Amino acid sequence: MPRIHGCEAFRVAMPRGRRPESILVRLAGDDGTVGWGEAAAPDGPAASAWADIEERMGPALIGLEWERPEDVSATADLGARVAAAAIDVACWDLWCRARGLPLAHALGGTRTSITTGARISPEPVLETVTGRVNQAVGAGHTRVTLDVRPGWDIEPVRLIRQAYPALALVADAGHAYTASPEHLAVLEGLDAYGLVAVERPFAAADLAAHARLQRRVGMAIAPDIGDLDTLDAALSLEAGRALHLRLDRLGGLTAARSAHDLAFAAGWDVWCSGSGAFGVGQAAAVALAALPGCTLPSDVSDPAGGPVFVTPPVRSSGGVVGVPLTQPGLGHEIDEERIGRLATRRVRLST
Repeated sequence: MPRIHGCEAFRVAMPRGRRPESILVRLAGDDGTVGWGEAAAPDGPAASAWADIEERMGPALIGLEWERPEDVSATADLGARVAAAAIDVACWDLWCRARGLPLAHALGGTRTSITTGARISPEPVLETVTGRVNQAVGAGHTRVTLDVRPGWDIEPVRLIRQAYPALALVADAGHAYTASPEHLAVLEGLDAYGLVAVERPFAAADLAAHARLQRRVGMAIAPDIGDLDTLDAALSLEAGRALHLRLDRLGGLTAARSAHDLAFAAGWDVWCSGSGAFGVGQAAAVALAALPGCTLPSDVSDPAGGPVFVTPPVRSSGGVVGVPLTQPGLGHEIDEERIGRLATRRVRLST
């Protein structure tokens, strides 16, 4: 059986602090093939992700015999899902490169291109928001996700819908609402604007509140799903009709593919987003978004104009990103030298 010969991890910051840090993982097989994974380096309680890789997950991988990426999933129990996501993506990339398989095909993807969406954060001036939506639409994005919060919700959604009647629009509430009559009135009021979905309206654990809201509105509710058990419960309670596949939240491609399969079988709409700022996480999200159930435009492209760490860049052209189908693994070459120069921490483990 093949073995994992080496594990190298990089904590990397963009030059001049332009974007958040990422954790990148490079795995090497005993035949010399390498695979890469990435996840955004978190702050707060999940900041232990680096220690998880250095002290627990990385050492558990060295010398591990495996036949498929799923065989490595047990290492996810040794730390945070962010760390598991970076390692899981690297395992899939390594496995596919060793066999000459495109990652999208290995996952079961059927699409040759992905339509893209964009995310708009709250702005104090409403005209700024509509201007940013105009830029996103002009770049070809066919779905926009708008971050909303109590007191900053109905009015920006109304203005965007007035300007773009046919735009696929998602409101991400970031767990900011409760089941109070005032908040429920606002969330139900959003239903009048033809939203594709309202994402994460309540605390992640309160699936019952999501189910009650879903029964009262026509738009889809997208609860925050961090594991397959939570998704099973959400499906049983009918606590939504849409799923946002976040690679770092779910712990990588293995769990995300299983979540996709469950949601797709239940008739839910699905979209994806990558993790991290260096292109590897976005490339993994492109492969995931090629799955047949990913019916909504996904957040899979790097912003144009920034530094490039993967070749070719993961870029949207007219709102479309091609799925690499002629190269193995992620389908992109990683600029290891530049990543090494920007690394603020680095650890190398090997047999």
